[in-house]
Amino acid sequence: MNRSASLHDWLMSEQPQSRRQAALGRAYAGWRSFARNRLAVLGLLIVLGLLLVAVFANQLAPYSPTVGDLRTTRLLEPSAAHWMGTDDQGRDILSRLIHGSRITLFVVVLVALLAAPIGLLVGTVAGYASAHGAPWLDAVLMRVTDIFLAFPRLILALAFVAALGPGIENAVLAIAITSWPPYARIARAETLTIARADYIAAVQLIGASHSRVVLRHIMPLCLPSVIVRVTLDMAGIILTGAGLGFLGLGAQPPSPEWGAMIAGGRAYVLDQWWVAAGPGLAIFVVSLAFNLLGDGLRDTLDPKSVK
Repeated sequence: MNRSASLHDWLMSEQPQSRRQAALGRAYAGWRSFARNRLAVLGLLIVLGLLLVAVFANQLAPYSPTVGDLRTTRLLEPSAAHWMGTDDQGRDILSRLIHGSRITLFVVVLVALLAAPIGLLVGTVAGYASAHGAPWLDAVLMRVTDIFLAFPRLILALAFVAALGPGIENAVLAIAITSWPPYARIARAETLTIARADYIAAVQLIGASHSRVVLRHIMPLCLPSVIVRVTLDMAGIILTGAGLGFLGLGAQPPSPEWGAMIAGGRAYVLDQWWVAAGPGLAIFVVSLAFNLLGDGLRDTLDPKSVK
């Protein structure tokens, strides 16, 4: 008990003795703030569960996600043998949902890795240029951003996928191309405040180049806001990916993509409701989990919030 109390005191010390202690203290305080939000913790647990399901899909899935038996297992209702029933090809829906979690995480992670750095770079460069005598560069970057924001994300993604061709890789690229503008807007707004701060002026006075100021001193301060926005956008990314799959422009058959599964079950929605209900429920739960997680991160990472 005393050891736990001493560790707590060491982490929460107002006068840390090293950078490591200060970093661990900030992380510990952030986790305490996050853990007070029970819905955010629930969202985190669901996301971690989704990750574990995707990693151990081969061990968890009771049947093959792509092979069925049209003669004996076609359109079976939920039972002890098939917990979520089977589809029109005789394939086990639960097994397809488990393996489909890999596709969902692939889309979400890859879009975040592609779109967030682009938006962060564009926003910080535009904001820094506006604050330091190059408003024309800010105007050019923001007008390009406005062009992308003028179109609904799904419509613009449809246009890109139609040009690139159907497939999960092209769908990811199309979603990433349409997802970066909000991150650029947030990063620019943060940069306009940070770029005029005294410590940025001090860094410039000691000879730091513009690129070093942006990359080493401004981007890290904009990163928390971008991370929160990315987390909140995960639900939209999942829905956009599912929409492309529903229209046949995402993952191609027989891949167990959730949107494509709903499209395959729409012909049986009145009589064999479970065919479309399973993937629809999966999309709803995962999207809700990312929204809850994003709300918790926003409350934790917001520098203006009272801890």
